[in-house]
Amino acid sequence: MSGRVKVEQSSGNVFTDLGFPDAEAESLMLRSQLMSDVREMARGMTQAKAMKCFGITQSCLNDLLRGRIDRFSLDALVKMIAFAGLCVQLRIAHPPATRRTARRIPRPDARLGARPITG
Repeated sequence: MSGRVKVEQSSGNVFTDLGFPDAEAESLMLRSQLMSDVREMARGMTQAKAMKCFGITQSCLNDLLRGRIDRFSLDALVKMIAFAGLCVQLRIAHPPATRRTARRIPRPDARLGARPITG
C-alpha cells in the first residue's frame, strides 16, 4: 500500500489537537507535565519510598504510574511535589504562534481597562 498520509502540524498541545476546548486542553497539558515530572522523580525508587516521598497511598501511586490523568487535579499534583520538598513555578504567557487561534488575544491591561500612569 503506497497511499499518501496526510500530516498536519501540531498546535503544540496534543489535547488541543484532539479537540478539547482551549481551557480544558491547557489544564490537561499542565497536569500531564506535572504527572510526568513526578513519575520521573519516582523512577528508581521503591513503591514504599515513593509513597513516603510524595505523601501518597499505594493506589494513588499506581494511578500516577499508569498515567490516570483523570484522577489528579493540579492542586493534588502540586501538593505531592511540595511534600517532596520541591516547588512548582507557573508562568503565564501568550501561546506560541502555532497555538494561537484566529481570535485576537487582548493584552491583560487592555482587558482590565487599565491606563498607563503618567506623571
